[in-house]
Amino acid sequence: MNMPWSLILTMVAGGLVTLLIRLSFIIGGRRLALGPRFQGLLRYVPPAVLSALIAPELLLRNGAFDPSPRNPRLVAGLVAIAVAALTRSVLLTIACGMLALWGINWLL
Repeated sequence: MNMPWSLILTMVAGGLVTLLIRLSFIIGGRRLALGPRFQGLLRYVPPAVLSALIAPELLLRNGAFDPSPRNPRLVAGLVAIAVAALTRSVLLTIACGMLALWGINWLL
């Protein structure tokens, strides 16, 4: 297998840039004091990112917006959300969501 040097150098450069960006937050984080209001706002970043990743999977069907009850992923997602809210169990949430998705797909 013969890889061109430009591809190898691009991959190494991308890795170094990523490392330096992450390292800057680790090293600079000690010197940079964030206010309590900003720290409070940072608590909302993980749920916002997770929602941005999951929402398209639940609401898009065959590339089109489909919020109908005939969308199996949306219904299974709602089941998973309900289980998560009631039990706070990640494993049970995943299991119930997947079982709901398989069951709905089997019925359709």
